[in-house]
Amino acid sequence: MTGPLSQHVEQTSRWIYSGVWGVLVKWFKVPAKPPELPMLPGEIPDVFQPAEGFLRYLKFQFWIGLTAFDGAILIGWIAIVLASPKWGAVLALPALAIAILPDIVAYIAIHLQYDTTWYVMTQRSLRIRRGIWTIRETTITFENVQNVTVNQGPVQRFFGIADVQVDTAGGGGHAAGKEQAGAGASHRGIIAGVADPQRIRDLILSRLRHSQTAGLGDELPEPRVAARWSPAHIAALSEIRDLLQFKETHPAA
Repeated sequence: MTGPLSQHVEQTSRWIYSGVWGVLVKWFKVPAKPPELPMLPGEIPDVFQPAEGFLRYLKFQFWIGLTAFDGAILIGWIAIVLASPKWGAVLALPALAIAILPDIVAYIAIHLQYDTTWYVMTQRSLRIRRGIWTIRETTITFENVQNVTVNQGPVQRFFGIADVQVDTAGGGGHAAGKEQAGAGASHRGIIAGVADPQRIRDLILSRLRHSQTAGLGDELPEPRVAARWSPAHIAALSEIRDLLQFKETHPAA
């Protein structure tokens, strides 16, 4: 759908979306701000959302399906017009409404998915939040991370985005926030639709290495210094040993 009609639908969708978002935030307690994580004093977390390319990617997926749907409606309406122009005129407005309403619903759903997705990363852990009616949070502690990979399909590459997949073991997320569970009690967090996946992957790996060597940011224990005996110490200990042996062999002395 292009031209003035498409612009009008876009403006109408934005107006409806602003009202829907206000209702969700006020009445359904949908968080409008990013989640929080425990932090070290003075630490500033990395807080971000999916890239704008992620919105275009979601809309592209929707338009692929909607094109076939609108095409079927158009073909059916043309067939009715050819068979009965009177009925074609009567059904023109309902057919137009059926073609437009899914656009508005999709606009709202896609933007809600984008606006309610947050990623927060500290020196110790990562938290992913998404969802509207059911809000899901996945919290991953870096010491539990086993693998970090970047996944990018051809369509994602076209829109300049990719997903960063973080796999853990041993309960790296909340029970309500398991994005995927596999064998061996593994958990998975997906940072979807980001424009700089390699930077995020490298950042996670660097914090993983830091947590493994420094105990999640704690100070490293001081190394033990091996005891060193000087010749004077050895001579003094030898005299004490000889004196003890003399007293054992000469108790009356």
